[in-house]
Amino acid sequence: MELYKKHRPTMLSEIIGQETAVKVLKSAFTNNQVPHAILFTGPSGCGKTTLARIVKTELKCSKHDFIEDAPRKVEDVRLIKARINQAPMRGKYRIWLIDECHKLTSDAQDEFLKMLEDTPSHVYFLLTTTDPQKIKTTVKNRCTHIVVNALRDKDLSELIKTISREEKIKITDSVIEKIIDNSDGSARKALVFLDAIINLKSERDMLNAIVTATAEQQAFAIVQALLYKPNTTWQQMTKILKETEGEEPEQIRWLVLSCCKTELLKAGRLSGRAYLIIEAFRDNFYDSKIAGLAAACYEIIGVNK
Repeated sequence: MELYKKHRPTMLSEIIGQETAVKVLKSAFTNNQVPHAILFTGPSGCGKTTLARIVKTELKCSKHDFIEDAPRKVEDVRLIKARINQAPMRGKYRIWLIDECHKLTSDAQDEFLKMLEDTPSHVYFLLTTTDPQKIKTTVKNRCTHIVVNALRDKDLSELIKTISREEKIKITDSVIEKIIDNSDGSARKALVFLDAIINLKSERDMLNAIVTATAEQQAFAIVQALLYKPNTTWQQMTKILKETEGEEPEQIRWLVLSCCKTELLKAGRLSGRAYLIIEAFRDNFYDSKIAGLAAACYEIIGVNK
């Protein structure tokens, strides 16, 4: 099992670096005043879904009555609405965990608002999002908002050291610093990196593995933006490219080429776009570095997007 799953906190006392969020939830549990709609916002991999699942545990909601859903359209929300008056199968409550709720359409959010305004006493809605700006104010106002922050370096360091001891991983301070530098405050990312070095012995091998894993993540983000999301704007692309600074763009180039080659050989609807990306990434970035990588991405997206 991946480390980030194996070591996912199951109690508030195990949560690291989210003091305010923990304090709010502890108070709600102690006073038996858990809000029927909670909106968890914050960066990926920092604990939003984990906190939501802890709420489920504290409310003693059975697995049969805990529904993890990802509605997008108004029809999806209406399906939930049709079920909310059903009694729990076991226990007292039914809980819906709505992941990445910012992807709800405008009409879907309006439909969801109706449920939030008249939620049955046995129903709880736990919403998570990395992009709260896309949530309508009316929806936000019906929820208790809990902000989950990117972890501080000292929190990540504590997490890495604790799990390294438990897993009997011998790790140096340099490797810990490298993991922290590449984790962007995300506990999940940090543990993914720790997974990548778990069977390695030398510091050099560990550092190289982290560099490779970082390049793979960045290449995947670039391929997602260029190949699978053709409406990506240059502004969105620049945010992705800024995260590649300090890394080896030539390694990223080879990984992008490998992904696009696979798509090209599928001979599917994305083959044409995969070919264009391969053309743009054909020349090496040894001399041009990040500038070459940026130019290749710009060539695909185009000046007018």
